[in-house]
Amino acid sequence: MDIPILILVAFLFLLWIGLNAINIIGAIKKPEEIQNKGGSKSPKNPKTLVIVPCKGTDLTLYQNLMSIKGQDCKNYDIIAVVDDKGDSALPEIKRCNIDYIISSKEFMECSGKVRAISTAIKKFKRYDCYVIIDSDVFCKRSHLRELVKPLSDNSIGVSTAYPYFEPKGRFWSKVKMVWGFVGNGMMESDVTRFCWGGSMAFRKGLLDKKYFAIFSKAVSDDMAIAYAAKQKGLKVHYVNKSLISINQDDDFARFSEWSTRQTALSILGNRNVLKMGVAFYGANCTLLVCGTLLSIFASPIYLILLVPFLIGLMKTFRRSNKIYASIIPIYIIINFIFLANLLVAGRKKRIEWRGTAYELRSPY
Repeated sequence: MDIPILILVAFLFLLWIGLNAINIIGAIKKPEEIQNKGGSKSPKNPKTLVIVPCKGTDLTLYQNLMSIKGQDCKNYDIIAVVDDKGDSALPEIKRCNIDYIISSKEFMECSGKVRAISTAIKKFKRYDCYVIIDSDVFCKRSHLRELVKPLSDNSIGVSTAYPYFEPKGRFWSKVKMVWGFVGNGMMESDVTRFCWGGSMAFRKGLLDKKYFAIFSKAVSDDMAIAYAAKQKGLKVHYVNKSLISINQDDDFARFSEWSTRQTALSILGNRNVLKMGVAFYGANCTLLVCGTLLSIFASPIYLILLVPFLIGLMKTFRRSNKIYASIIPIYIIINFIFLANLLVAGRKKRIEWRGTAYELRSPY
């Protein structure tokens, strides 16, 4: 065997070892336990305000709002927030008999969602906890109770969940489902965990005067909340239960815009996401392509290089609520999609979010 080929094979096996190590570490992770070591001032049944920022009509908006309204958690109120009385979400909000307010013009240096949340927090100050739930999220009845419960531990600053992207359309809606499974994997590790703004809860004191001022100028609500928790030495807790979903029927254009925006916001929150992501997904793509070519043109023994890919495929099937044959071709291309998202998003200076363009800037 030529020396260049030996070097390539050695490099591929180093990648193989690294990716398998990541899979093994992920498989032996234990679920987090909620602890409360003495002297907690957090109420056991905190008075909670659920803030639902609304703009436009989501695929199943009425069902989503009714699922939030029908929680088995006690001692909570719901307030929807819209930009104006002409918003197309308002008829469904009224149909659900949910109270609403209009976003304040006081908060104009932030995204529309942050403006909605800031308006509600400033207006309703008598609550112990605040919960943010996006209007496109469908919740099981126990979701709110499970989301708020970890806040009884004073070491936890934010409790968050992550959705199952329920495909209601064709190919690209299933791509979005598989794309979303990466978020589940990131949530399961302390190193890569993040706040997901579609479902998060925090105590009133997290956004004190200083951090509320920072929050109210942010583009991304979840990153600003995570920043406040980090600065105060508090943890982000992941509610690792399948309690929420998003019904979606994305085509290529909607998926591409959404996935690039999500990636750009992640990079804005932490530039290491770009370097680590390119390294990780670049390694996966390299191993998949070279392992396939070597097994076809050199020897079937090189099929062993595809083991990390097969493990990932099995995880994807396990996480899916329904077995789709299209998962196999989707998983073949998904690492290339992630890599493309990172490379495109890493150069972005602006994003568009529900019809409004925002500069990608950090308020910190």
